[in-house]
Amino acid sequence: MSYPNYGPSYYGPPPQSHPQGTTILVLGILSLVVCTVIGPFAWSMGTRALREIDESGYYYENRGMVQAGRICGIVSSVLLILTLGFVIFGFGVALLTGGFSG
Repeated sequence: MSYPNYGPSYYGPPPQSHPQGTTILVLGILSLVVCTVIGPFAWSMGTRALREIDESGYYYENRGMVQAGRICGIVSSVLLILTLGFVIFGFGVALLTGGFSG
């Protein structure tokens, strides 16, 4: 038995999930909570995934997850840069004031 062909669906194609959406969100959250070093990876993967989503023309149901992971990666990267800046500043002050001399 075959079904009649009613043509294309009224609602369009079914929503898809980006395959890296969950990974990007997990990396972004872990970069804030556990290890700041993975923040730039979440940022770059999120940017690449958002570019793929925008260029595809399809509706992805997990775009918000990708954006949230990317934003967490950006925040974590900024915190990493600030931390490294304070550490370098502290070493510079210690060198200038003779804090390392015995």
